[in-house]
Amino acid sequence: MRAITYSRYGGPDVLRLTELPTPKVAPDSVLVRVRAASVNPVDWKVREGHLDGILDAVFPVVPGWDVAGVVEQVGLDTPELQVGDEVFGYVRKDVVGGAVSGGTFAELVAAPVRTLARKPAAWSFEEAAAVPLAGLTAYQTIRRAGVSSGQTVLVHAAAGGVGSFAVQIARALGARVIGTASERNHDFLRSLGAEPLEYGDGLADRVRGLAPDGVDVVLDYVGGDALDVVPGVLRDGGTVASVTDPRARDELGGHYVWVRPDAADLAELARLGDAGELRPEVAEVLDLADAAAAHELSATGHVRGKVVVRV
Repeated sequence: MRAITYSRYGGPDVLRLTELPTPKVAPDSVLVRVRAASVNPVDWKVREGHLDGILDAVFPVVPGWDVAGVVEQVGLDTPELQVGDEVFGYVRKDVVGGAVSGGTFAELVAAPVRTLARKPAAWSFEEAAAVPLAGLTAYQTIRRAGVSSGQTVLVHAAAGGVGSFAVQIARALGARVIGTASERNHDFLRSLGAEPLEYGDGLADRVRGLAPDGVDVVLDYVGGDALDVVPGVLRDGGTVASVTDPRARDELGGHYVWVRPDAADLAELARLGDAGELRPEVAEVLDLADAAAAHELSATGHVRGKVVVRV
């Protein structure tokens, strides 16, 4: 099978299109014929070696954790899925690379059933591939923070890959959403149902202008100075959740979240997709051979939505 691999940490130039054996299928896994995969910032951070302290790498590494495709073979004990099922998933394993832990930038990937759900009919394969990691990150932070109907939620980096899903999920739950983004993304946030605000000095005052009593929940998907405004905007009894800064937990009494693969959570995202309450934003679709360009485009930090690779 064709796959993108790298045999050492480095820049996008280490990515190579190569031939690999078909992955073996463990008893609790299925073999997925990949139709599309997508790039997340963590993919190029892993490629550069920044996660070496917490994830073992066995070279050559096949990058990618997001996938959408069709089940081609089932394991010995996988009653959840059948051959021919269209699926999407966040196929993160305990080891990066190696014969049993290949990523999704390949024609075939062996995926544990705990990492997959059926693809909603409302999404194309490219759209479905754009969802898993970012969508699960949004959903799991929202659940951890206890967002519910009638609350006011402030989403930092609301136009980003994770933030745009968080806006839609919170709105589907009946929350009012205020989102921070650059001016050029304000119309996009309005189309998702959020009230946009500019980043920068005076943000706390701008938030209080829209929510004089403060917000119930702050969701941080950007880090840096974003948490500094929390004391000025969070009402008494409110909470904060961050995927970038442990200060949310350690100093502000909130939550620090590292996304997990979860089939049930993916199924909920699929339900929202089929209900028309969650739509992915695909910035660009490239071919598998152009994986290096896909990584470079994602790393610019200026892409609204996801960069998808068609396999």
